[in-house]
Amino acid sequence: MDTRYLLDTRRRARGAAKPLVVAVIVVLAVLVIGAWFLIIKPHQEMMAEDAGGRPSALIAPSPGAAPTPPANVASMDVNQLLDEARRAINEQRYLAPAGNNAFEFYLRVLAKQPGNQVAADALRETFPYAATSAEQVINARDFNESQRQIDLLAKADPANFTLTILRSKLDAQRKLQDKQEQQAIDQQKAQQLAAQRAATEKAEADKLAEQQKVQAAETAQLRTRQASAATQPAQQQAIVAAPTAAGQSERAAAGAIGKTSEAVLVKGAEPVYPQSALRAHQAGWAVVAFTIDPNGRTSDVHVTNSQPRHVFDRAAIDAVTRYRFTPAMKNGEPVASTREQRIEFNL
Repeated sequence: MDTRYLLDTRRRARGAAKPLVVAVIVVLAVLVIGAWFLIIKPHQEMMAEDAGGRPSALIAPSPGAAPTPPANVASMDVNQLLDEARRAINEQRYLAPAGNNAFEFYLRVLAKQPGNQVAADALRETFPYAATSAEQVINARDFNESQRQIDLLAKADPANFTLTILRSKLDAQRKLQDKQEQQAIDQQKAQQLAAQRAATEKAEADKLAEQQKVQAAETAQLRTRQASAATQPAQQQAIVAAPTAAGQSERAAAGAIGKTSEAVLVKGAEPVYPQSALRAHQAGWAVVAFTIDPNGRTSDVHVTNSQPRHVFDRAAIDAVTRYRFTPAMKNGEPVASTREQRIEFNL
């Protein structure tokens, strides 16, 4: 009996507590709503009006023509400067354009009235938005404008660490642009050098082909002359007759008569272009004098004149030393002869 009574008592107590909890929650909600409308919201509106209606986040201003700066800013009083500053804040003109932005107006207020709380609070509270605006200008690589805006921020709060970050970003963007410009210049130079090298190699190949063509023609002419000489009868001898003194004299004279001709080049050699002249893009020539020995080789090779002096001498001498000739002939016998040749060096 006592147990049932206790259980009933507890159930009635829990049932009575539920309406009480609901009533407390409703009262608290009414108090919160009343505090919002009667205290918090009016205070926020008042602060927003004093600070010039600052937004809670930076919004990029809509594109369009830059606002016309007010006339004769220097003659404005504090209230007029604050009005212009509030207008600039509403239009997101924190640091730009120069001479018509919120920070410059607020700084003018402080110059006219040091300690003006409205201007000081506005500069402090809008500093993050202005710094974000300056960072956007840095990323756009407008370096002169970026420096102007950083300097303007420094006037408002010279000890703010954000200035160090902005200056580091500005320096990094400048270095990145310099690096990219240098890479473009280096790439252009490499392309020019490659084009010049290709042109030089083509010119050398064309020159070598022309020389080989000339040498082939000279060789063909030599073979033609040799074949023609082989088909001709040998020196006609006197008709065999009685060995008289007159007949013997005629045979001796006939034997003394032989072929006479100039030396003929049968194998040329392409001169090696000096590396120093190639690097300096130098062209020139050298006149080489030499002796063609009876065996067809060259000797006593030396330069008699050159331009520029001594630049191409060694290359010209080395090339002529490798020449091979059919020697000059005199009365059917190979003899030494001299020759002079001008060798051109062109890129």
